[in-house]
Amino acid sequence: MPQIRRLPEHLVNRIAAGEVVERPAAALKELVENAIDAKATRIAVKLVEGGLDRIEVTDDGCGMSAADMEIALERHATSKLPDEAIEQVATLGFRGEALPSIASVARLTIESRERETDTGWRRVVDHGALREEGPAALPPGTRVRVENLFSKVPARRKFLRTARSEYAACLDVMRRLAMARPDVAFSLEHGDRRIFATQAMEPLPDRVAGLIARELKDNCVEIALERPGPSGPMRLTGIAGLPTYNRGVADHQYLFVNGRPVKDRLLVGAVRGAYSDMLARDRHAVLALFLDLEPEDVDVNVHPAKTEVRFRDAAGVRGFIVSGLRQALATGDRRSAQGPDRGAMERWQQEPVREEVSPALRSIFDGRDWSQQSTRFAEPISQWQGEQAVSGSAPLAAPMGRATETVVEDDESANTYPLGVARGQVAKTYIVAEASDGLVLVDQHAAHERLVLERLRAAGAGEAAARSQALLVPDVVEMDEVDCGRLEDAAEGLSRFGLVIERFGPSAILVRAVPHALGKASPAALLRDIADDIAKHGEALLLGEKIEHVLATMACHGSVRAGRTLRVEEMNALLREMERTPRSGQCNHGRPTWVKLSMEDVEKLFGRH
Repeated sequence: MPQIRRLPEHLVNRIAAGEVVERPAAALKELVENAIDAKATRIAVKLVEGGLDRIEVTDDGCGMSAADMEIALERHATSKLPDEAIEQVATLGFRGEALPSIASVARLTIESRERETDTGWRRVVDHGALREEGPAALPPGTRVRVENLFSKVPARRKFLRTARSEYAACLDVMRRLAMARPDVAFSLEHGDRRIFATQAMEPLPDRVAGLIARELKDNCVEIALERPGPSGPMRLTGIAGLPTYNRGVADHQYLFVNGRPVKDRLLVGAVRGAYSDMLARDRHAVLALFLDLEPEDVDVNVHPAKTEVRFRDAAGVRGFIVSGLRQALATGDRRSAQGPDRGAMERWQQEPVREEVSPALRSIFDGRDWSQQSTRFAEPISQWQGEQAVSGSAPLAAPMGRATETVVEDDESANTYPLGVARGQVAKTYIVAEASDGLVLVDQHAAHERLVLERLRAAGAGEAAARSQALLVPDVVEMDEVDCGRLEDAAEGLSRFGLVIERFGPSAILVRAVPHALGKASPAALLRDIADDIAKHGEALLLGEKIEHVLATMACHGSVRAGRTLRVEEMNALLREMERTPRSGQCNHGRPTWVKLSMEDVEKLFGRH
């Protein structure tokens, strides 16, 4: 029998490093979190080769003494747990493994000075071995430099990605930490380039938009909600992008719990559920959400890197986020994207003026006495058509507007309504309206589709769609035992949607009833999709989405189709209902229902600006 032995200290540190420091971004995260916990107001980060060659973090925090610095490089030594109440922890890094783990796989230099002292202290550890220490000259605070990560651990080094990929991961870490603390000024440099620099005490929307995309500030709604929790109030703040402002990947969803950046399945699933009927399945919302609750209501010690958390009341948290997001979006969801596509705008170009006048134009202008101005256009047009007939050319019909009657609204009405008043219809698909600050184009089918869906919901069609349809013979669906367990745990919640199931042996589920709207669906395929969804997101969202899809399909078939000519009063009625209806800024698939071209843009097109 092999003899059991204690592992040497240097090997223990390397094993711990594998849990905490798997790449440069992980080391950077630990160092910046230490700076935040040190009450720093300014944190500067410098990277070389994506952090593979060097990571340097400088802060103006409380600093360390020489004695504290020596203890900080020992495993499981920390100043962030004053007692044994780990459930009350309020700091970011508290496991006491980061610095010794980094020092065991890189060359680590720490320089620190406390505010009440005149000189600091410096300590250098190279892959676990102390190389030098002594006094150091620096301002109050701490400077940590990590060099040659995994240079003496080739088995780990070869699994790192390119410098560009490692830099991208470091940038993501810095963005998340900078969003988490708008009261701290952050700066990031990569090589000789300044990537970003933020100011302390920035308003949250400005900080988030500056780190993600400037246009997000004009395409988002702010969130500030509170609800009672198990041990105290839960607060949800942040900004959420309009459904029409979306991305093809979920990398621009930033989630925080008690100021800690996390990537939690429950929170991701809650975001997906909140946007479920406003985005296509392959599109993702852009947002930054900050959930604050009592420390005893969340366990932050379930993952070595502390990127996942566990909630005491998971269902309550998820419901709070879903309802909070929907409530916030209801305040701004009548808005659409803030302007037409830039590429489309660039295609509005002035045609070059030719010196040669075309024969068709000459047939209009030649022989006319333009000194006599006339407001009658019928005579020149009819004469031109006659000339075309004489010359053997086919006559051209006079251009006709799409509106079937004259607009009778007072011009002042455009100043009263956000979407203005209808002035006509283009291609029997798009309504042209005049607002006080520009021209509005409305996709009549997309807009009416959203209006019909909201009417169905308001009339209780959602509840009707969730009615159960009992099966004459219960259906037995054989599944993996783990999936059966997931479905059994979710059975009570699924019954609210009209899906009644029960466990039928170790690897089968008995289906007794299905939602009325999904009566023709295959129970086996339905259960497999729901089980996969629970495994992925922790909650059964898919069934609700399927019912929403049924309602959306009904709304699509019951809405005004593209290609239908509308009367002016119909156009205006559609505009007025859009202004009253929630989520009217986007259709059921996440596309904008209207766009606005400001008068300033119109004047630019004609060179009048």
